[in-house]
Amino acid sequence: MKYVYAGAPAFSVPPLEKMLAAGFSVCAVLTRPDRPVGRKARLTPTPLKAFAESAGIPVLDCERVRDHAPDLAALGADALVTCAYGQILTQEVLDAFPRGVYNIHASLLPRWRGASPIQHAILAGDAETGISVMKTDVGLDTGDILLRRSLPLDGTETAATLSPALAELGGDCICEALSALEKGSAVFTAQGEAGVTLCKKIRKEDAAVDFSRSAAELSRLVRAMAPEPLAYSSLRGTAVNFGYALPAEEAGAGACGQVLRADKSGIYVQTGGGVLCVTELQFAGGKMLRAADAVNGRKVAVGDVFGEMR
Repeated sequence: MKYVYAGAPAFSVPPLEKMLAAGFSVCAVLTRPDRPVGRKARLTPTPLKAFAESAGIPVLDCERVRDHAPDLAALGADALVTCAYGQILTQEVLDAFPRGVYNIHASLLPRWRGASPIQHAILAGDAETGISVMKTDVGLDTGDILLRRSLPLDGTETAATLSPALAELGGDCICEALSALEKGSAVFTAQGEAGVTLCKKIRKEDAAVDFSRSAAELSRLVRAMAPEPLAYSSLRGTAVNFGYALPAEEAGAGACGQVLRADKSGIYVQTGGGVLCVTELQFAGGKMLRAADAVNGRKVAVGDVFGEMR
């Protein structure tokens, strides 16, 4: 069988690498056009495009895939594999691939259908997540499941650490799924509607820290929003981002957002339920700092209050 592979971010690269290493025939890569990046707005290809070009695979980069169904059909591929591609596929696009379209989705479907399953698994405090290989239909992640593999979570992960682990698992899963498909042994299971949850694209405002919430909730928020868009608040009228935080095993008594203790082990902040230990944070215009560096630089002190208006 001959495949087209579609994706864009770094998450979509490891599965393609594993497909190629396993000997699957990929005739083209589908991604989005180069976008301006950085202060100089330099046109930059997606990570997937950069990898495909280095591997000598032809690339089709289009803004609206729905406008290119005839071009896709002309490639003569049997199937399309998608991974974090970010575009809705029309029936015309699906019909361009006679053996079907298969999506590598970073959740245990039907839980966390939608655009941000990795972040939402962390936000919800799920005990596990995983990869689902789904036969794509015109719905939102509603297609039949070909293969599903789980990954346990221990409550310390960030989106930054969980994403590459799931990408590697996604590579293993798609290779196993396509092998079954080519051998004629693939078994598909309908998702059903029991246990369905939906997740939208993460917005900047979703990352705002409200210290009246519990330390457990805020730890999940901080970890889910790292590395982007980063959970944020303010201190002494200056914006501050949080890179990592966990609930502290100690009691506190102070106003919500108040710094109770600040030393090399962390910055301990009173919340609406327990104490949050912040170990990485970033001030406007600066780099991400360890708590010890922020304390030594006198950027944070006991008695300071995050989120206080001035």
